Order: sequence, then structure tokens, then C-alpha cells
Amino acid sequence: MGELSKRSTVYFEENLHQALKIKAAISHQSVSEMVNEAVRHLLNEDQEDILSFNQRESEPVVSYETLLDELKADGKI
Repeated sequence: MGELSKRSTVYFEENLHQALKIKAAISHQSVSEMVNEAVRHLLNEDQEDILSFNQRESEPVVSYETLLDELKADGKI
């Protein structure tokens, strides 16, 4: 495991904790390593979402009603 800088208490649902301990044992990782990896993954997903949003923010906004009207006019609904 990498350098530890902070300690925190996390409460898991009992069945999730059991599954996490088993997975940690069979993957030869600590629970802390697995939790850190999962948090990094979630934060990376957030960063990708923000980047994608920023790249599309100049696109025109179409209301849901307008979209439905266009789909109907095109015979798609």
C-alpha cells in the first residue's frame, strides 16, 4: 500500500463488508487499498464527466417538448 496520510472510519453494510474482506483476501490487497482504488475510480469518472460537460456547454439547448415535437414531425414517434 502507498503512503498513508489520513485515517478514517467507514461503516459498511454487513454483507458489503463481508464481500469486501473476501475479495481483499483473494486479491491479496488490503481493504484500504481496495477502498482507495474505488474512490480514485469514482473521482476519475467525475473528472471525465466534467470534461465532457465543459466540451459540450456551447451546444444549443433543446427543450424536451421541442425534441418530442421534432420526433413527431419526423415520424419517429
